[in-house]
Amino acid sequence: MQAPSWVFVFSVALLGSVVLPDTARAYRPVVIVHGILDSALALFHLRNAILEAHPGTEVYMVAMFQDMKSAWPMWTQVLGFGNAIKNISDIHKDQGINIIGYSQGGLISRGVIQSVDDLNVHTFISLSSPQGGQYGDTSYLRFLFPHYLKDSLYKILYSKFGQTFSVGGYWRDPHHLDLYRSTSQYLALINQETRLPNPNATSYKTNLTKLKKLVLIGGPEDGVITPWQSAHFGNFDENETVVPLTEQDSYKNDDSGLRTLNERGDLVLLEMAGITHVKWHVDPTVFRYLIQPYLS
Repeated sequence: MQAPSWVFVFSVALLGSVVLPDTARAYRPVVIVHGILDSALALFHLRNAILEAHPGTEVYMVAMFQDMKSAWPMWTQVLGFGNAIKNISDIHKDQGINIIGYSQGGLISRGVIQSVDDLNVHTFISLSSPQGGQYGDTSYLRFLFPHYLKDSLYKILYSKFGQTFSVGGYWRDPHHLDLYRSTSQYLALINQETRLPNPNATSYKTNLTKLKKLVLIGGPEDGVITPWQSAHFGNFDENETVVPLTEQDSYKNDDSGLRTLNERGDLVLLEMAGITHVKWHVDPTVFRYLIQPYLS
């Protein structure tokens, strides 16, 4: 399965031949990447909130791998989104861009940031994304795999066939971590947990630490990201107890560069209670207090 050769991007700030005032052009362009079983237009509310708060901002909503195509393999999507985002970054190479990745789109965005060289990304906002992996029975999972529960999904997802599904790329079963490390073709590589050859390990770390700010947003009532602390790179141990990012060996060893970002003061973990998964990109309080401050 190949990435599509077309790239369809909504640029919503420069419609017609409107010339924006200098103050409007001061805001960095924003790229929005949608989540699984979703589309670019589903995040139009977020686009509108950005334009209302920061008039004149160029907001790019990358309309690819939408709906069922969002279940295509993660690296296929990273390749497609990566080409689009690289083109946008090149247009704004002096000013740089900000990226907001929602849900699975946050994992795709991080893959782009780590694997595509010469991007100029200032701030990456990961909005309720399973950065530490997913392990939970959710409505999304039951839609894709109606005959499996979380404790048996490893049988399909940790196979060659299972890795052709996007969720297979970031399924992290704490009871089968050896299989995860030896078969996961996506999350285990970009999180530096893999037992597969990873010749890009150094560049993945270098590219991530080029970020000026990495903002991780999540909350306990999410209901989809499991554990919800995965939005902050937390994950389950074999007892299904959450291991926070800073207690993980990969963080202590600075395998991915997250400790470097944190020690520089450029890693921000934000939590808000009472927000379900489908509300993160539409709730005005989330935007005002968790997103907008990092788009200035």
